[in-house]
Amino acid sequence: MQETGPVAPLRERVERLHKLSVEATDNGRPALAARRLRQGLALLGWGAATSGAATPGQDGLLARLLTSLAHAEAEQGRTGLGMDLLDQAQRCAPPAELAIVHAQRGLMHLRTGSNALALRELDLAAPMLIDHDQVELARVLLNRSVIHLMTGRVRPARDDARRSAQIAHAHGHEVLAAKALHNDGYCDLLLGDVPAALAGFARVEPLYRDVNPGFLPVLALDRARALLAVGLTDEAGRTLDRAIDGFRKQRLMQDYAEAELARAQCALDAGRVAEARTWARRAELHFWRRDSTAWALRAVLMRLRCESAETARPGSVARRAADLSSRFAGLGMPGEAEMARLVSIRALVAAGRLPEAAAAAANPAARGAPLDVRLMRHLAAAELAGAHGRRGPALRRVRAGLALIHSHRGTLGSLDMLTGVTALGADLAAHGLTTALAGGSARHVFTWSERCRAQAFRYRPPHAPEDERTAEALAELRQLAQRMHADEAAGRRRPELRKRCLELEQVIRERGWQLPGAGPGLALASTRSVESDLAADGCAMVSLFAVGGRLLALTLGDGRCRLHQLSAYEAVAEAARRLAGDLNAQAGRILRPAMRAVIEASARRQLGIVADAVIAPLRAELAGVRGIVIVPTRGLSAVPWGLLPGLRGRPVMVAPSALAWSSARRTRSSYEPDAGSSVLVAGPDLEHAEAEIEQLGTVHPKARRLKGKLATVSATLDALDGASFAHFATHGHHERENVFFSRLDLADGPLMAYDLQRLDRAPRHVVLSACDVGQAVVRAGDELLGFTAALLYLGTSTVISSLTRVPDQAAGRIMMAYHRDVAAGVRPADALAAASADEPAAAFVCFGAG
Repeated sequence: MQETGPVAPLRERVERLHKLSVEATDNGRPALAARRLRQGLALLGWGAATSGAATPGQDGLLARLLTSLAHAEAEQGRTGLGMDLLDQAQRCAPPAELAIVHAQRGLMHLRTGSNALALRELDLAAPMLIDHDQVELARVLLNRSVIHLMTGRVRPARDDARRSAQIAHAHGHEVLAAKALHNDGYCDLLLGDVPAALAGFARVEPLYRDVNPGFLPVLALDRARALLAVGLTDEAGRTLDRAIDGFRKQRLMQDYAEAELARAQCALDAGRVAEARTWARRAELHFWRRDSTAWALRAVLMRLRCESAETARPGSVARRAADLSSRFAGLGMPGEAEMARLVSIRALVAAGRLPEAAAAAANPAARGAPLDVRLMRHLAAAELAGAHGRRGPALRRVRAGLALIHSHRGTLGSLDMLTGVTALGADLAAHGLTTALAGGSARHVFTWSERCRAQAFRYRPPHAPEDERTAEALAELRQLAQRMHADEAAGRRRPELRKRCLELEQVIRERGWQLPGAGPGLALASTRSVESDLAADGCAMVSLFAVGGRLLALTLGDGRCRLHQLSAYEAVAEAARRLAGDLNAQAGRILRPAMRAVIEASARRQLGIVADAVIAPLRAELAGVRGIVIVPTRGLSAVPWGLLPGLRGRPVMVAPSALAWSSARRTRSSYEPDAGSSVLVAGPDLEHAEAEIEQLGTVHPKARRLKGKLATVSATLDALDGASFAHFATHGHHERENVFFSRLDLADGPLMAYDLQRLDRAPRHVVLSACDVGQAVVRAGDELLGFTAALLYLGTSTVISSLTRVPDQAAGRIMMAYHRDVAAGVRPADALAAASADEPAAAFVCFGAG
């Protein structure tokens, strides 16, 4: 029977308010949705005191309004009120509406982390909706896929997500379809395929922007989780900050607290324990306010992990973590239960309560755990074995854990990720190296130092993407760089241009994150093979590393491997930092004599500090060898070794690892430039660049010369691809904040480190007569990023570059002398040593094979 009279217009108004509220909820605006729903309920005569009374014939509509209001209130943190509203909705709902009530109750349980209760409600709702409301069925399937994701059941999660997307597309509901595709991408993340997950998120983002912009912060939260899975903590932190801001504005308190908890993970992974504890406490408070028990316990676990990292009372942590593990097990959360159990075991080991730790470790471990749990499992087992004095089993567990990192690294294609993922195994690597040191065998320590450093050099990163969006971003970035350069010359500053450049750099970087895996990497170099290579070249190797605040060195050569305790690390690192500042100041064009004398004296003092700490104790080991290969660590990657007393005039090669040096050496060939396969490039706005190229042309008459308007990025990349030799006389810039965009200035814009990934074949020998592009950002595990490092990753066997600014005249003299010797067949390291011997500010370094 059709409704007539004033009831019909009333119903239309209420239904319109309900529709608008659903749109507001879908767009992440629960407060607006709640206001509209309360307006509709008021029109129906509903109030808190009516307990569900409504106009006859309107019970179904009333139930829908109450159900939607329950969700809107819960999203704002009023979960108890939401559950009460659902109870009222169920009392007045006709049979056809009961499925919606069950579905909403399932979603609310899901949001509070009560997965078993949520799954029960959604399993009740799904079959009731098949023949009645396909769009609502798509919602139920979407939410059920989330439960499966949270409990690690990826296959049913993917099945539900894809079925939800199919139904939503068929009924023209693009918001639901986008959310289902989002969940499909999250399945890739749980399977460990971070590039595929980020590619899926990238496909969803424009859909959200078009139809559901309020959901962009949720996407940002999941993107941050993906970045944390590959150790990119800084980038994840910035992404989370944007998500937190969005959730705050939308009053989405559950998501807000989840982002806070992810921020705690970010800080803990970066070693900022106090900051992590603060974030965890804030998240815990917000979860308890929402009655999100499971999520609140996750925050408690994070707080215990922070306490475990710095507490003087490990026994208390052990007890609370064990209790927490039991609570997680009771809630059907095996991954969290396992992590809490492992925190308890590690705390028991730290407290010296080894029998209790062994008993706890004897319990069977959960299967199919996430990577972070599996890594913690290996670390706890290694620490327990080490505490019992069983070094062999301890090192086997560390090796197994690092093998997981190695396998994970093989799924990644971006150099950003290949270097970042090493941080996930930092604690394991440190424990392995410490355990090896306790064994006393220098060769064993050398093997472990190689296992723990610069592992990204075991891979050849795939080509950079050449899709249309990346190409457009690169073109605009170069154009803006030219405009900024012109502004700088004219004394103008336009911050909006720099902001746009950063946005474009992020677009390019994010596209690179989606590259598929690099595949299997090179095997570790054996001590014997490295010794053989050193003997063939008449060289010795000095491999530096820091443990427990102390700087140590391993020397390898002449059939001997020895371990040396050197000095406190930080004092040497501080001298290296000051030296870089002094050398940059010395290269200034206008310095008064008194100031120059002060700076030069300071530089000599810092050189003396580094030499006394590192070189002097090794003098006997380095005597009588032709050349020295130095594998630096952390801040010592910025030392211009050839300037040190005891090394001046001696061939010195710097490599990220023994494997990197040996690999470069094997690809080394004659450095005599071949016809048509060598190039000399002069950049703009550098007074002596073209003259330098012309002079070098007399030494290398067959080399192709690019200068003036001919020295474009495309022409340079074309000439550089597979070149036997390349020399750049350009301005150079090391970008510490976004190292992939460290660059050389060319006629039509910058040639960036990122561009080098577009080459099919590595140039064999590259000289960068440009300021400071020898610098690198050093990540955990001595992973390097920078312009010079990009060439070494590509497979260039030798790179000559400077760590600081070099006076123009000195650079010119060094380069001419260097090239004459190289053209005569002298090895690069020997040629650089001879050319720089009498130059007090020559910060050029021979990287690679030499």
